[in-house]
Amino acid sequence: MPDQPVVEKHTIGYVPPEDRHGKVRDLFTLWFGTNIAPLPVVTGAAGVTVFGLDLFWCVVAIVVGHLVGGVFMALHSAQGPQMGIPQMIQSRGQFGSYGALIVVVIAAVMYLAFFASNIVLAGQSLHGIAEPIPVGAGIVIGALGSGLIAVIGYKVIHSLNKVATWVLGIAIVLGTVAIFVAGVPAGFWTQGEYTTAGFLATVSLGALWQIAFAPYVSDYSRYLPASVGVKATFTATYLGCTLGSILPFTFGAIVALAMTPGVEVMTGVRDTTGAFGTPLLVLFLLSVISHNALNLYGTVLSIITCVQTFVASWIPTARSRVVLSLVVMAASTYFAIGVSSNFISYFVDIVLALLVVLVPWTAINLIDFYLIHRGNYDLDSIFAADGGIYGRFNGQAILAYVIGILVQIPFMATPLYTGPVADKLNGADLSWILGLVVTAPVYYLLTRGRTLAPSEMALASHA
Repeated sequence: MPDQPVVEKHTIGYVPPEDRHGKVRDLFTLWFGTNIAPLPVVTGAAGVTVFGLDLFWCVVAIVVGHLVGGVFMALHSAQGPQMGIPQMIQSRGQFGSYGALIVVVIAAVMYLAFFASNIVLAGQSLHGIAEPIPVGAGIVIGALGSGLIAVIGYKVIHSLNKVATWVLGIAIVLGTVAIFVAGVPAGFWTQGEYTTAGFLATVSLGALWQIAFAPYVSDYSRYLPASVGVKATFTATYLGCTLGSILPFTFGAIVALAMTPGVEVMTGVRDTTGAFGTPLLVLFLLSVISHNALNLYGTVLSIITCVQTFVASWIPTARSRVVLSLVVMAASTYFAIGVSSNFISYFVDIVLALLVVLVPWTAINLIDFYLIHRGNYDLDSIFAADGGIYGRFNGQAILAYVIGILVQIPFMATPLYTGPVADKLNGADLSWILGLVVTAPVYYLLTRGRTLAPSEMALASHA
């Protein structure tokens, strides 16, 4: 196999067999290392601080949520080696070239929300390590580090996460042990209680964390040889992302119960883990910088996908990706500095609102890939100006998508709107469950009689 270039040369184009490399186990370390980070720690703490659960039921809810949500995330990842193209542009096979833009734009905004939130955490972590450094300066440093990694691309992202899996995994276990060795405060084991609303809300938090990766998870498996197969890709991704998420979510819940009430969670990490406090913050800072490159990378690919929809002959080079990365990074840094004092509420508001419209896409994409097309798509049509055999709009997919959004409304619990069912459940958001279980059969029934085009039949005959 020829040496891979230092800077990734592919953007949204098909990755040919000669450029495929790596092993399926790399997906485990990629997603495990990505999730050992401050944001999942802060999010996991919400099961205690926001939803009022005790430690036992909080951990149970965290585990259930991630194990359920991880199924959908990993099923998207398994598409990568089979298709060799990014997830968002593959959505043209379901929605048409113009129809897919709905989801691409939504995904791009969500990536930006994650990116901005993470560089705020980087700034806060750096300020906690060295107080003379203002949070704003830390945000800039975090953004520059993530930008450099995103510019280099796929290869360095995988390499860094191989190291992060071991270093951060061991560090967060040692930090947890340190909390208990130092002695937990009175009331640690009795604080909080089981409530159905709190339990369901925490389950949803874990499940939605996993589903949030769905729009870009196959971007990182598309470089693997197609011979690795669906099962191996699914398993490596599922175990890496679920185990890598459950660990920091649980750590966050423990820190929330052990820390002084009213302080920020990352400050609580430093204060409750004794001698491990500052080293943990340093490692979390490096983690944020490293894994946040995925969010910048995903944003740029989404923007390129939008532009290429209208300029079909343009398959951009690495230079275009670098320039767009710098522009997006600068804009996101400006935004993050402006909202740094209240970033968690901004982040939660944006992600919850966007997931309502992304969940039906997940159902449609998975049903189409595994049951309708069975992995066989016409790549020429996917990159065609008029959408080729998929057209500019697929009315069946768009209808199922709209239905999937509408059925969620009574079950929604977002800062913008709380539906009547969610209100009776004290704010537990179960809309994602309705979005999945309704959209999937509706789309299947609308499309199961669809006949494959000749080019797709040829692909299927060689599968």
